[in-house]
Order: sequence, then C-alpha cells, then structure tokens
Amino acid sequence: MTRLQELYKNEVVPELVKKFNYKSVMQAPKLEKIVINMGVSDVRDNSKALEFAMRDLSIITGQKPIATKAKKSIAGFKIREGMEIGCKVTLRADKMYDFADKLFSVALPRVRDFKGLSPNSFDGRGNYTMGVKEQLIFPEIEYDKIDKVRGMDIIFVTTANTDEEAKELLTLLGMPFSK
Repeated sequence: MTRLQELYKNEVVPELVKKFNYKSVMQAPKLEKIVINMGVSDVRDNSKALEFAMRDLSIITGQKPIATKAKKSIAGFKIREGMEIGCKVTLRADKMYDFADKLFSVALPRVRDFKGLSPNSFDGRGNYTMGVKEQLIFPEIEYDKIDKVRGMDIIFVTTANTDEEAKELLTLLGMPFSK
C-alpha cells in the first residue's frame, strides 16, 4: 500500500465523512483514475515525434501509453482522420497513487514561480483537469534525452458528486491549490 493510499484510508475518509455528514464510509468520494494526455502537434513534420512523446510518457508514468487518433480531418492543421496525433495513459490503483504522490510532492514544486493550482478547473461533476507546460518537471526525464519540450493534460477522475467534495478530497490528498 502506497503512502497516499494509507493517508486516504486513515485520514481522508474520516475527515470527509465528518465534513459532509455521510452515513457510511463507502459514500466518501475516492480517486477513480488519472488520465495523462499528451498532444503531439509536430507529428506531421517529424514522424519520430510521437515515438519520443510515448517514450517520455512511459518513463513518467511507468506504464505503456496508447496512441490517440484524429477523429476528423482538419485541412487548416494538415490533419487527416485516423492520423496518430497524440498519446495517453490511464492510471488506476497503485500506479495512480504513486503518480499523484510524485506529482504533488516532487514535480509541482519544481515549477518555476509556482503559486498553486487553480481551484476553478473542476468540470461540475467532481473531476479536475490541469495542464503542465513541460515534461521536464518530472525528475525521471533527462534534459539531454528529450527532442522537444512538450506539455500534457492531467485529469483526476473522482467518484465525487460535486466539485466541493472533489476539491476537499484532492486537498486532503495533498494537491496544492492556490488560495
């Protein structure tokens, strides 16, 4: 059991039950999955770009990413339907908690001028989305071995019914929201 799982079970659940007056601990929201998505815009010019992005994502998450394909053709972007234009990873269970712990305690503090994450990025159903401008904030990525600085979207999917419950869950897990 990871450090974050221990924290969730022993401290977060009782705190949530007390704050939101749940009748059972099973009503307390939990983290369901974390989806990391990396769009690769230069894939049409550089055929190896997707390969490099997938390598970086697998190093960061410890799991093999899958390529994402364009749903429709967009002439302005020179994209055809079915063309591979990005990659994503869905983390669950232990890998999810390991990644969240690494993100909160190691990667985010390495961001220059970091003042906390926006508390307004919830979707209304208890899910939180954040963006990272560069993959270099993760300690596993070596600056010399990357071909290009790429950003990624990180989506925290919870079982919470409201944004307030989800924000409390993520705050108790250690997500650094700005005041």
